[in-house]
Amino acid sequence: MSLKVNPDIIKLMGKFGADSASACFNCGNCTAVCSLSTENTPFPRKTIRYLQLGLTDKLAQSPEPWLCYYCGDCSDTCPRDADPGEVMMGLRRYMTSVYDWTGISKFFYTSKAFEVGSILVVALLVGLGFLFFHGPMLTDRVALNVFAPNTTIEILDLIMLAVLSFLLLSNAFFLARGVMGNAAQYIKDDDKAKSPAIMIFGVSLSIYFKEFQEFIIHFFTQKKFASCEDKKQKILWINHLLIMTGYSIIFLMVVVGLRWFQRDEILSVFNPIRFLGYYSTFAILYGTTYAMIGRLKKSSRSHMKSHSTDWAFLILLWLTTFTGILIHFTRLLEMPLSTYYIYVIHLMIAVPMLVIEVPFAKWTHQLYRPLVLYLMKVKQRALA
Repeated sequence: MSLKVNPDIIKLMGKFGADSASACFNCGNCTAVCSLSTENTPFPRKTIRYLQLGLTDKLAQSPEPWLCYYCGDCSDTCPRDADPGEVMMGLRRYMTSVYDWTGISKFFYTSKAFEVGSILVVALLVGLGFLFFHGPMLTDRVALNVFAPNTTIEILDLIMLAVLSFLLLSNAFFLARGVMGNAAQYIKDDDKAKSPAIMIFGVSLSIYFKEFQEFIIHFFTQKKFASCEDKKQKILWINHLLIMTGYSIIFLMVVVGLRWFQRDEILSVFNPIRFLGYYSTFAILYGTTYAMIGRLKKSSRSHMKSHSTDWAFLILLWLTTFTGILIHFTRLLEMPLSTYYIYVIHLMIAVPMLVIEVPFAKWTHQLYRPLVLYLMKVKQRALA
């Protein structure tokens, strides 16, 4: 079988934030010190070698970039300063663009002008939508659901959810197809005639069901973060969990449960919805602030280098949460006009973050990592 070779991939990787792969001379030290590397999935050495040879097809089928949680041990001990941990991070960005059939991820990761411009364009569209279609601005009381009826916003949210889910899941399909590889490898010649009717990538649907708990566990716990021997990695794991859980709860509340979350009456402090809102606010503000300070101070190996998209995600998420706090206080202080204006600004930040980050950028990692771990278990059982 012929392999597709792209000799320019090393140059392209510089735009994805990993320009040191050419310094690697394949000594294997990085794989030896990595606590997550195994005999069946050795990395970073093998993956970097694919990159150096320009084997883009091999890279598309490689699960290893998603098995790396960037503790930095490999980069700290690299005799050539090739920074394999950062190369793996760059490969995750590159692979995200490979799976994205729209091509938007590639532009987002390789062009700062496109990145900033796309965020501004979406924000402008949201602002213009409110300028022309907002409801009455009552000033005798705060009436947010008159200015922006939650039923209307909810419908728009659900439309956005459907579109973003389609884009994200369709991209995940291409990831799964690459990781699972050739379907023929799972079916023995003497079993072809009696293979089950429902097959996905050559594997019985029943196997996917049997191993599905693997996806659930890793999606909600991201426990592989804590498997790294570096003690700092466990702190980063907790911080990551705070951001992920806070983000996920708020996302569900403002997209799926908006009619219960966005209400003109002030709910009791002991109301579960309000409690979840407070937890999410703390989790996101603390998590994003910790991550940004870490990147400014370069306090850990994974924070030594930052791509512009890393900053975009953290800043947009922080601003979304902060403006949400301001809305809460202006409602409590009964400041109608301030509430309406800040609400518009809040959505001009939140919507671009969701539209860009969920299907095309940083948030894809939240799905791709557990998905790859799950598919590896499926693949292992199918081959056995």
